[in-house]
Amino acid sequence: MIQTLILKSNSNIQAKGSVIMKKQPQRTCIGCREKKDKKELIRIVKNKEGEISLDRTGKANGRGAYICDNIECLEKAIKSKALERNFEMSISEDVYNELRGVISE
Repeated sequence: MIQTLILKSNSNIQAKGSVIMKKQPQRTCIGCREKKDKKELIRIVKNKEGEISLDRTGKANGRGAYICDNIECLEKAIKSKALERNFEMSISEDVYNELRGVISE
């Protein structure tokens, strides 16, 4: 037995037979401050030991911050000290250089 499914989303009504798109989680880039789909951003994680690393899977334990996959956003985040504020700690230049090496231009 097939039941008719009606969903109301932002005044759009979708009924049986139409494709229902799943909402993608949104995150804000710490460099450009734009909201984007979570999968479009790179996650930077601070774990319990205070180590900072890149998390391309988005599943690592710890405090996360999201950044676009371009060098301009990383440089803005470095200049504004957005990572330091987000993680509530000072970050060494070595960590920033490692991030520069991983994030594409």
